[in-house]
Amino acid sequence: MTVDIREFIAGNTALCAPPHIPEIELYLASEAHDLWLKTEEELDALGLPPPYWAFAWAGGQGLARHLLDHPDLVAGKSVLDFATGSGLVAIAAVKAGATGVMACDIDSFSAMATAMNAAHNRTRFALRSDGIIGQDDGWQVILAGDVFYDQALATSLLPWFDELTDRGATVLVGDPGRSYCPTEQLEALAVYQVPVTRALEDADIKKTTVWRYKH
Repeated sequence: MTVDIREFIAGNTALCAPPHIPEIELYLASEAHDLWLKTEEELDALGLPPPYWAFAWAGGQGLARHLLDHPDLVAGKSVLDFATGSGLVAIAAVKAGATGVMACDIDSFSAMATAMNAAHNRTRFALRSDGIIGQDDGWQVILAGDVFYDQALATSLLPWFDELTDRGATVLVGDPGRSYCPTEQLEALAVYQVPVTRALEDADIKKTTVWRYKH
């Protein structure tokens, strides 16, 4: 089954602002859309990856909020938004004055959703859909919103983050207490109470910390 990605996103989402980031509107799924109700097995049967791009996860919301409130962190700097999902954090970085922003996610649906969201918010940045872990294009700031939900992914990220920080880059992480978040290697910058959807998080509010990675 061939899926038109742009058409699929437009038909299964609606433009709305994440509750913690009213300045930005994204194409997001909600209870009103079938996508919300589909299990991973159903999506797999359609040949579709899990739609992480269709939700504004707490870690990304906290990190985006922090950038908008503290633009000095990225203003005038080159930035990588790793595992961009919906593109929320990349959009926030551009709005905060970052230059040369690159958003990366291996999901092709994420790439299209991010492009659509960037256009709607009148922001422009580069997109990549390859596996970027271990690479270094000289970014001054690396942004990672909600990336420590999986042990294998977390294990692969730490050596890369070590290398990036060792050569002088700043790595900023937004995390709502995921199981594999390496708090012993992080310095807390701010804490936010982020409204979330109970169907996804089993909570109405997630305490979300913005961290600076240290090595």
